[in-house]
Amino acid sequence: MKNMEWFDSLNKPFLSPPDWLFAPVWTILYILIAISFLLFIKGGMTKEKRLPLAFFIIQMLLNFAWSPVFFRLENIGGALAIIIFMWLFILLTIIFFFKHSKLASILLVPYLVWVSFAFYLNLSYFVLN
Repeated sequence: MKNMEWFDSLNKPFLSPPDWLFAPVWTILYILIAISFLLFIKGGMTKEKRLPLAFFIIQMLLNFAWSPVFFRLENIGGALAIIIFMWLFILLTIIFFFKHSKLASILLVPYLVWVSFAFYLNLSYFVLN
């Protein structure tokens, strides 16, 4: 695969985890994200849930945009911009979900931590390459 050859050719950051780690971590995170969302919408949608829902949707769209920008377009800088906004919208989602469901909010914290680490990796790839 051309894109993996490109990725393998990059200078790796010091704390770069093994490739096999990403699939299980993201599987767990997506399960937590789904549970968080279900807890948030439990009891139905109200007017005051619109803004947190918008934050959630934005961060998910950014999440899904990151991989194609980084791997397919080989645009490390563009991916870095995406991950910065993604981190911000995850944080806003956590803050705004808290009012409606503390557990929904807490379940997103590991996601924020992992994206913080991913930001470090993305920034390092940007600087090193």
